[in-house]
Amino acid sequence: MTREQSLEEFQNKIDYTFIDPDLIDIALTHSSYANEHKDKQVKDNERLEFLGDAILDLIVSEYLFKKYPSLQEGDLSKLRASIVCEASLAETGKDLGIGDYILLGKGEEMNGGKTRLSIVADAFEAITGAMFIDGNFDEVRKFLTNTLIASVKDIAAEDLYSDYKTILQIEVQKGSSNVPVYNVIDATGPDHDKVFVVEVVQDGKVIGKGKGKSKREAEQNAAHVALKVIGEDIHVFR
Repeated sequence: MTREQSLEEFQNKIDYTFIDPDLIDIALTHSSYANEHKDKQVKDNERLEFLGDAILDLIVSEYLFKKYPSLQEGDLSKLRASIVCEASLAETGKDLGIGDYILLGKGEEMNGGKTRLSIVADAFEAITGAMFIDGNFDEVRKFLTNTLIASVKDIAAEDLYSDYKTILQIEVQKGSSNVPVYNVIDATGPDHDKVFVVEVVQDGKVIGKGKGKSKREAEQNAAHVALKVIGEDIHVFR
């Protein structure tokens, strides 16, 4: 299958035909591929990704604003973060088979780049940006409504925000490239009834501690405490 045929197949999948096919080609071109083909002046998708990120925020914000008329700004922001996070975008991209159409450098492809969450999520953002330039806002809204938003529209707000570790990572990475680190600092009781104490550390600072009957439970409780400390407690949904 030629590149042209491949892109045509993908456009059929997303139910949108680009007026300028170069845009979807660029949206599905990773920087590693562009770097290997500098002599051909190949463009990568990073600029379109930047634009798509902003458009995603706007359209998802509009959707949440209308769906939850009683929620305040802080709560809406948390819900939006859960929808436009890397994992959610990558899952939607995986459903569309985006990895099958991305051009990658040889090294990146050999290392499993076509299934890497960050690469698929970034490409989804780039496709959104490309569609916005090629068409109009209503067409992008339709695309996101039928893909990303459709995957969460029937999920209750409290279920979107039940994993405190994921939420904490989303929040702290807005201001830092480092991920939270969880350390078991104590474990008491017999083997069949242990109680674990875990601290969560961000950029060298302890931001929360929690207890639990398992390490996983203690980590979740530590993350919940940390969210309260940084003013992002999502318990309001429960």
